[in-house]
Amino acid sequence: MEFPPELKYSREHEWVRMDRDVATIGVTDFAQDELGDIVYLILPKVGETLTQFAKMGEIESVKSVSDLYTPLGGEVIEVNETVIDTPEIVNQAPYAGGWLVRLRITDPTQTDKLMSADDYRAIAVSSH
Repeated sequence: MEFPPELKYSREHEWVRMDRDVATIGVTDFAQDELGDIVYLILPKVGETLTQFAKMGEIESVKSVSDLYTPLGGEVIEVNETVIDTPEIVNQAPYAGGWLVRLRITDPTQTDKLMSADDYRAIAVSSH
């Protein structure tokens, strides 16, 4: 199971990759493994404003339907249309082609409320 050290993580099993004021968000390797085969995603629309830790969509697998939460607040500037058409990419490459949305964040201090890879690994492993 992968926990890339350059990313930040939320308790709801989403990851964030920051590039100045743009956050790329996806679900963690742990989450996709727990969910099983992902078959459907509902994601926010470009232009929507999201609030940190609020529901931003849904992820459906052969096992269950789960809510997706945004680890940061901001405006959606891009949605990964590829994962909507081919959701199994989230299982195959959760930290690469399986990303979900990109946000222009409104408050960079929000990243302080997220976890490091080591902190997230400890939570993921203990909940397993």
